[in-house]
Amino acid sequence: MARLRLRVSGLGEVTMNGAKSYFPVSLFLALAIHVSARQSIDTVPPQTTKVYLEHADVQSFDKLIAADRQVLTGNVRFRHDSSFMYCDSAYFFEQNSSLEAFGTVRMEQGDTLFVFGDYLFYDGVKQLAVMRRNVRMENIQPDSSIVTLFTDSLNYDRISGIGYYFEGGMIVDAENELTSIYGQYSPATKQAIFQDSVRLENPKFTLYSDTLHYNTDTKIATILGPSVIVSDSGTVYTSKGWYNTADNTSLLLDRSEIHSGNRLLTGDSIVYNRATGFGEAFGNIFIRDTLNKIILEGQYGYYNEKTEFAFATDSARCLEYSQGDTLYMHADTFEMTSLDSVGRILKAYHHVRLFRTDIQGVCDSMRFDTKDSILYMHSDPVLWNEQYQLYGDTIKMYMRDSTVDYVLVHPSAFAAQQLDTSAFNQLRGRELYAWFEGKTVRTIYIDGNAETIWYTTEDNGIITDMNKTQSSYLRIWFKDSQMEKLLIWPEPQGKLTPLSLLAPEERTLKDFYWYDYMRPRDKDDIFRRIERNANEKPAKNNIFRNFAP
Repeated sequence: MARLRLRVSGLGEVTMNGAKSYFPVSLFLALAIHVSARQSIDTVPPQTTKVYLEHADVQSFDKLIAADRQVLTGNVRFRHDSSFMYCDSAYFFEQNSSLEAFGTVRMEQGDTLFVFGDYLFYDGVKQLAVMRRNVRMENIQPDSSIVTLFTDSLNYDRISGIGYYFEGGMIVDAENELTSIYGQYSPATKQAIFQDSVRLENPKFTLYSDTLHYNTDTKIATILGPSVIVSDSGTVYTSKGWYNTADNTSLLLDRSEIHSGNRLLTGDSIVYNRATGFGEAFGNIFIRDTLNKIILEGQYGYYNEKTEFAFATDSARCLEYSQGDTLYMHADTFEMTSLDSVGRILKAYHHVRLFRTDIQGVCDSMRFDTKDSILYMHSDPVLWNEQYQLYGDTIKMYMRDSTVDYVLVHPSAFAAQQLDTSAFNQLRGRELYAWFEGKTVRTIYIDGNAETIWYTTEDNGIITDMNKTQSSYLRIWFKDSQMEKLLIWPEPQGKLTPLSLLAPEERTLKDFYWYDYMRPRDKDDIFRRIERNANEKPAKNNIFRNFAP
């Protein structure tokens, strides 16, 4: 048995077969290193560097127990290239350039990377450090801030410059705290990768993810799996994109969703600034107000969380779905503004077309006030209900529980009902009110300059006469879409003419037009672009200009 013991008192004591000899420590270390180097020439693979023992208070080995293992205690220090390893005690396997370190273990690489732990196994051939228990990796950034990795199990590959954990860990920098089951970090590139139960904690939000990349220099988190971002302003659902945690800007892809109060914004891609609350969406955008049951769609749009202003354009469509029968509207542009916690104003600009089974309409500008439940149609508005057509300078629809209560047309109001291709019942006046019962017109009232043309029909549907009247006021009651009662006052004037004696120009009132070719036929027909015939006189007095863009 041979036993070697080295003391730092200046002399080395060698005991072999009972004989003792003493050597200067520096001379003994030089001899040991020289002999070890000569013995390991053939055992260390080429193109690898050797691990050097630089210091230990006590060094010993026992050939009978482990011939290639040195036992070191007290202020142990190793060097491998530019890396240094410190510990309280260690096993050193010099021939294969590996070691086990115990106690207060520290590994240093340059002046920017420090790793601490309770146990270290280091393979100098593979240049792999395996650190266990109470592990802490510190990386000093260019701005002198520190990125710290905490875990109980860390492997650090010096060749790739990557440290990784696989049983849970945390990385903390000046901005964020990130945890996951698996993670890796590159001190050189400042890039971290997290997988499985990822959580990014920021003072202003929390990000939960399946897979996340994070750069500790730029503070940008790259989202590569199902993720949720939660903050006081709302919740974001996404599976792909990036989030700059420094300035709270992000690009969200793959139909990400931003939920803010009663609003939802989604699109093929979204540019979102959490600080300003501004989300800009591109491609198949969808904005929903769950409180007022309104949806905006288009190819481009945006929403401001702070002002609660929404915008949609490019093949834009609006859906009002508070009742079972949805109202579909199309326009070049939609805007939705918040009045208060419950009230909204919806505005539509240019080429407006709307469809619901009970009403259809066209105009060039529209406004809907959800608080007052009034829908305003301006600039050449036309409204249809079953076989009735209403038009004038302005149309106001007063809603009750999202169904039409009554309609006001003014000024220059006109109503028409088609009987056949050449016969139309007609009403004309200064203001026209039409009250609904269910989904059909029940009563019409004309206030001022009332004129009518009403055709008389037999039971078999044959038209026999035309009745033309003039008065100041008029009221008509309908039942089953037929006139039930007519009241005209004061001092009405009227004329009944047989159909056979009518000239073509006598069959209609002034400013009569039949716009059926413009009427939306279904919810998809609202996208059809129809221009008014040039010979048809447009309506006057576009009072909607006051709030048009």
